[in-house]
Amino acid sequence: MMNIFNHLLNYVLLGVLYILKSLPVKVNHWIGDLLGTLASKLPIERKKVVDINLKLCFPELSDQQRQSLALEHWKLFGRSITERGYLWLGSKEQIRKLVHIVSEVDLTDGQPRMFFSMHLMGIEAGLIGASLYASDLGIQDPITLYIKMKNDFFDVKIKSWRERFGAKMMLRQNGRALIRAIKSHQAVIISPDMDLGLQDSIFVPFFGVPTCTVTSISRFAHLTQAQVCPMVTTLNPDGNSYTCRIGMPLENFPSNDEAQDTLRLNQFFEAQIKPRPQEYYWVHKRFKNRPEGQARYY
Repeated sequence: MMNIFNHLLNYVLLGVLYILKSLPVKVNHWIGDLLGTLASKLPIERKKVVDINLKLCFPELSDQQRQSLALEHWKLFGRSITERGYLWLGSKEQIRKLVHIVSEVDLTDGQPRMFFSMHLMGIEAGLIGASLYASDLGIQDPITLYIKMKNDFFDVKIKSWRERFGAKMMLRQNGRALIRAIKSHQAVIISPDMDLGLQDSIFVPFFGVPTCTVTSISRFAHLTQAQVCPMVTTLNPDGNSYTCRIGMPLENFPSNDEAQDTLRLNQFFEAQIKPRPQEYYWVHKRFKNRPEGQARYY
């Protein structure tokens, strides 16, 4: 009985995505704002996670200021969900209207490159917009890492939707294949600003908090001699669209110090977050793992 219910629910959610794809942007975003506001009022675990993260990262703010920031965050989170109707099912024209790509590097020059992204609310728009941009330039099989979903129905569909412009999704555990891809001059995008566990991670500060952070960018750059470029997607002033900026390669990266490289990336992320803290993905348990002997936050 439960399997039948889950099967029906999957198709209901699929239908909702098709409806969201067909709505004008302002209506889509109004629904997202409403869903985000409702989520901010419910006694759910992720609400506590957001509150804890904001208190850890912005201790200088008053409780009222953090509450206002949390509400803005939840509204943008709601929008990021409803926008996926456009991103996963919409036309090329819809996606181009939603996200504009600006690149400071010539992506067609054949240089081996890694791109590091970060979890601002526009990350899905940026990655799908970048895959469409790469397709227009004739760039083959840009790779983005992903984590398999528990819902097999949507895991297959979302992977297919993300790959529809020629991108290739690769499980993050497949490190050897990733290194081969970089060496063969395939574009590879990694988002290292999540707590993915203690393996291949170290504790470096993020907003002054020792944070479990993957060292993959530094390690892969050493192994492949690839340039390392930032890819950051931020909300435009109109509040209805994004710009994905692909920056110049980091200078003197990697160094001979893996910890220093990883800290440098965290400092880059902080610099991007501070002007727009409401846009960061605070629903993630960024401080889930703690150094030995330290109490858990969540």
